[in-house]
Amino acid sequence: MTLTPEQITEMIKKKLPDAEIEIIDLKGDNNHYHAKIQSKNFKGLSRIKQHQLVYNALGKHMGSTLHALMLTTKEI
Repeated sequence: MTLTPEQITEMIKKKLPDAEIEIIDLKGDNNHYHAKIQSKNFKGLSRIKQHQLVYNALGKHMGSTLHALMLTTKEI
């Protein structure tokens, strides 16, 4: 089973409702993505903490149904 960009967006939005999200399928295989995410919730957080928030939103899917995810995060 793989995840679509829409499913990834939905999972992130549950944890970061204000997020502006762009998901790019890097290889066209629904397994390798680049996610560009902007959120007020990132304010004052290091890039590592921002990424941890996103990984937390994706939960058990990271490393299993979601093979590779490159993140670009930015506070609004």
